[in-house]
Amino acid sequence: MEYGTYIHELPDWPACRSHGETLANQLAEVRHRQGLLLGRIEAVGFNLQHVAQCSAVAGDVIMSSAIEGERLDAAQVRSSVARRLRFDVAGMKPADRHVDGVVEMMLDATQHYDAPLTAARLYNWEAALFPTGRSLLVKIRTGAWRDDASGPMQVVSGPHGRERVHFEAPAARRLKAEMAAFLRWFNARPATDPVLKAALAHLWFVTVHPFADGNGRVARAIADMALARSEGSPRRFYSMSTQIRAEREAYYRILERAQRGRTMDVTPWLEWFLACLGRAIDAAQVQLAVVLAKARMWESLAHVNLNARQRLVVNQLLDGFELLDGFEGNLNTSKWAKLAKTSTDKALRDIQQLVEQGVLVRAMGAGGRSTNYLLAKAPELHRGNRSN
Repeated sequence: MEYGTYIHELPDWPACRSHGETLANQLAEVRHRQGLLLGRIEAVGFNLQHVAQCSAVAGDVIMSSAIEGERLDAAQVRSSVARRLRFDVAGMKPADRHVDGVVEMMLDATQHYDAPLTAARLYNWEAALFPTGRSLLVKIRTGAWRDDASGPMQVVSGPHGRERVHFEAPAARRLKAEMAAFLRWFNARPATDPVLKAALAHLWFVTVHPFADGNGRVARAIADMALARSEGSPRRFYSMSTQIRAEREAYYRILERAQRGRTMDVTPWLEWFLACLGRAIDAAQVQLAVVLAKARMWESLAHVNLNARQRLVVNQLLDGFELLDGFEGNLNTSKWAKLAKTSTDKALRDIQQLVEQGVLVRAMGAGGRSTNYLLAKAPELHRGNRSN
């Protein structure tokens, strides 16, 4: 069988193999990092745990969509996540049904990680991703496996007429049997470490590619579900999708390599997944420090009488330090006016009041309306702002 054959065409598909001795130390290190993160989380109060969880879940939702080139409104995502985790924050932006659908899918995977994964549940997830039954302007079939009516399912890139086919999925006629086998395996007691099962589930599902669209996001939700099972907890404090988004080119390269070849040995894919997971956990440690600093900042403002505009902008300024979509640059009068939907005169008065109360400080640079302002009591946050 020549090199380049898709693994789902090999005679021993889907019996993936790996070199256990090669992975043993790497797996042990990742498990150790999981434990350290969860231990640190347990050491903070319940309220801060909830804040950290909301931040991680929102990041996962936003970045899983970003991997597919779709930009979600970060404020809507945070609002939707907070409502579903029963963490009410006043003044949050309402979410549209598309954002709510993505959030519902991701939370169903992790909040109910111990429930069986079924075809009906997967149908509901895909339907939640496409509440109008359309992917962009194209009407798609949801709530069912794809039918290949418009040709084979392919992953392609490049301009029209010069497309490169990276992968071609199994024919639609195979999907009923393929997915039945996948679901039996996923719901069975793991014969390997649950973290490795998360990596294998991701690869297996995205190789079968059973839906007309949304396969990548569903595959990552399934991996998150398996990782929740590995920890025995529905609470998520790190985001694989955020890390995959940061390493998107490497992710697509290793995925394409894993889906082609002469054997079912997927050790390189498992090595990459474990390394990516380790980096996601490390990033969560940094993010946790930002979340805690933000919470301390709000505690320090408890005695300050903020008007609605001031609370809105300070909250957005603080939100910008979370590694989701970012508040670009420092604050000035015109930016305040835009965010608060008010005049520059009112914006300047709002800012001057906060400077007088010690909430904001003037940054070095131009004066007058061009003056930039920083939060006075959040040096940890300013060090973490990638835009400054």
